[in-house]
Amino acid sequence: MIEARGLTKRFGDKLAVDGLSFAVEPGRITGFLGPNGAGKTTTMRLILGLDRPTHGSVTVNGKDFRQLASPMREVGALLDANAVHGGRSAYNHLLCLAQTNNLPPRRVGELLELVGLTGVAGKRSKGFSLGMGQRLGIAAALLGDPAILMFDEPVNGLDPEGILWIRNLMKRLAGEGRTVFVSSHLMSEMENTADHLIVIGRGRLIADCSVAEFIEHNSAQAVRVRTPQPDALVAAVRRAGASVTAAGNAIVVQGMAADRVGDLAFANGVPLHELTPAQASLEEAFMELTAASVEFHAGEPAPAGAGAARDDAGAAHDDARAARDDAGGRVHTGGVA
Repeated sequence: MIEARGLTKRFGDKLAVDGLSFAVEPGRITGFLGPNGAGKTTTMRLILGLDRPTHGSVTVNGKDFRQLASPMREVGALLDANAVHGGRSAYNHLLCLAQTNNLPPRRVGELLELVGLTGVAGKRSKGFSLGMGQRLGIAAALLGDPAILMFDEPVNGLDPEGILWIRNLMKRLAGEGRTVFVSSHLMSEMENTADHLIVIGRGRLIADCSVAEFIEHNSAQAVRVRTPQPDALVAAVRRAGASVTAAGNAIVVQGMAADRVGDLAFANGVPLHELTPAQASLEEAFMELTAASVEFHAGEPAPAGAGAARDDAGAAHDDARAARDDAGGRVHTGGVA
């Protein structure tokens, strides 16, 4: 288990992590989410002893990471897939890690096969693609057969087959009772993978709950309905205090549960062809909750044709200025004469 208590980290005037308290428990995949600059990577570095907290503490199985006798046997981590000596082959990179951590060399071959790099085991890692580098980093994290796994953006650079592979791998590891802690910006992937979420913004904890609870608590209740008598149903649900919007050949009732919509339809003699709870996606719920924590907001793209309009306006301005210059030149010339 990973436990943080009042974890705080300051870099000069920048408060990167602000009083975080949470626990990452075994037997499930815990997603670690937050906007850019929220403090996710700093928190993971604090867990691994790469940075020292300004205040508070974080422990791995009840100990500071630096106190672990055999850290790779307890914690495997992928924070930076590029942290590899480019001149070493994949095999030698893993062998070096095994030898310096008193791990059996046979694990090297086992892990290369697991991550699909057996065919390039003898090649220097500097020639690896981003996806191959990710696979090598995952192999290094698994080398000590640890009970705790930490991954920062593990699907970065992986193709669809690789994404499915790492997703199933993490689920299998959690199913074995291991602790799996995953940081990612890919909300769709987290929705398919994570069981539990820890969400931070500007260094502070803003959610610690299951994926289902997170979506339910941070999105509006809505129900999609299809009926041959929409006007009657719209009138009924509006009288009951809900709002309605059109959605193609259906309507969406907001602020009312599906069973209540069904009861109103029955009471008013309205037949239903569809009655489906419209659950928000994890991405929609995440955007709703963290909107105030986003550090950098991008501008809206200009409407189509706006660039051409600006070009036309600029050209007109240039033509007018040229006309004024010509007129000024003619007056000046006439004056000299």
